[in-house]
Amino acid sequence: MTTVAPLHIVRAGPLFGAEISGVDLTAPVDEATAEELRRAFREHKVLVFRGQNLTPDQQVAAVGVFARPFDHPTAVKDAAHPLVYPYNVKQTGKASTWHIGGLWRDPVFAIESLTYQVVSELGGHTLWADLQAAYDDLSEPFKVLLESVSAVYDGNAQNYAQGSSKNAPGEPVEHPVVLTHPTTGRKGLFISSSAKHLTGVTPAESRVLLDHLLRHASSPKYTIRFGWHPGDFVLWDNRATWHYAVDDYGDGERVYRKVIGVEPEAGGTERHG
Repeated sequence: MTTVAPLHIVRAGPLFGAEISGVDLTAPVDEATAEELRRAFREHKVLVFRGQNLTPDQQVAAVGVFARPFDHPTAVKDAAHPLVYPYNVKQTGKASTWHIGGLWRDPVFAIESLTYQVVSELGGHTLWADLQAAYDDLSEPFKVLLESVSAVYDGNAQNYAQGSSKNAPGEPVEHPVVLTHPTTGRKGLFISSSAKHLTGVTPAESRVLLDHLLRHASSPKYTIRFGWHPGDFVLWDNRATWHYAVDDYGDGERVYRKVIGVEPEAGGTERHG
């Protein structure tokens, strides 16, 4: 059985983000629907599919519509599928900082996705911010300056795995703070809270610029917010947005599965499960 129903798209905000209905990701997706999903993803950057209740195999297949599911070298893997990474915040900790995934890698992940299994009754929303819109609002002289600036991050993949103590920094890895998106060609900021410093400027300038960029890129006017129910599935463009999991649910439960996607973004050429 293939999914052929037209998509219904409800925008989450004026800049980006959308909820998608009219597609059943538990079943194989025909190529016409897959292309429409990829078009919606390029436009909206964060897509939420409510109540899909995907199995590990189905989540990997869903990500495969958009990108090649990635075999993370250090992450704890789900027993049901080696490309699925389980999280329980009581063991793995909470992701309550503004961040981009896979900064130990160059290029970083194209896509990240989550299937929620257990969530708190109240709270536990996730924020995303549009890094391309944040870049658009910078002055032209500042954009010119940033073209020659990179940010330095920890290059140890182990420090990005679930529950890592992060006490053994690896070789540094640099990413430009202005990224031209390889699929859309649109420029955006590319910055994360874990940046150690900026290159191409003095240490004093690095501190001032980094503080400004982090505050600017997380301004509420660039953000959207989603709350969750068990079975919800979300995927986002890791090179056009960054995200923040709000820690307002105390010792409440939060259990989910992650699947990561890397190049190629389009075509759905590789299938798993």
